[in-house]
Amino acid sequence: MSIWGKVLGGAAGFAVGGPIGGLLGAVAGHAVDLYREEDGEADATQQIAFTIGVIALGAKMAKADGVVTRHEVDAFKQVFKIPPEEMKNVGRIFDLARRDSQGWEPYANQIAKLLADRPAVLEDLLDGLFHIARADGELREAEIGYLEGISKVFGFSDRDFLRIRASNGCAPKDDPYAVLGLTPDATDEEIKSAHRGLVRDHHPDRLIAQGLPQDFVDIANDKLAAINAAHDRIRKERGAVMETA
Repeated sequence: MSIWGKVLGGAAGFAVGGPIGGLLGAVAGHAVDLYREEDGEADATQQIAFTIGVIALGAKMAKADGVVTRHEVDAFKQVFKIPPEEMKNVGRIFDLARRDSQGWEPYANQIAKLLADRPAVLEDLLDGLFHIARADGELREAEIGYLEGISKVFGFSDRDFLRIRASNGCAPKDDPYAVLGLTPDATDEEIKSAHRGLVRDHHPDRLIAQGLPQDFVDIANDKLAAINAAHDRIRKERGAVMETA
């Protein structure tokens, strides 16, 4: 069963509370409890709440600049691969969140608390939102402000946000050092250390081990490719061999 089937199937069986719980309640009558049988209740509740929160923030992202375009909706479907049989219920949650007047902050706060000990997963979520924001070919100031606000709620520093932005190809200028969270005056040892840490944190196997959906494994693969490309470019520019082991 896909993560979406598990989420929608388990919606009726878990009391999550908060704004995410409100969205769960809106679709609970359309679901059958299938998820509880496969996973422990605490872990299942976390995954269900997280995935519903992803839908909500994706919906808020799509209207951050005041208009929801077809490109942005299609990008959401591309990032969070939804099987046809689950599209109707996921679409209901997306539309409910998009029309919700309370804003994105309550959803971001609830997800931040839910995943306080998993910052790399929070970063993967931001990566997905960046993809949605870029879908229409332009990253607007309102969208950058939205993403930066979520980043702060998730506990990332200004420097972290610049790194995340750069790794998604959205930096103000092309700078491989920014992708690694560094500046051009970084030492070879600092570059090696930063690269090792980012590869460890964003390796797809980590997400697979945590039971997250394939959607986020794909995002992690893209992230890892950007990190490695930036590191390779720096090595070539410096004209020196920098051991990565």
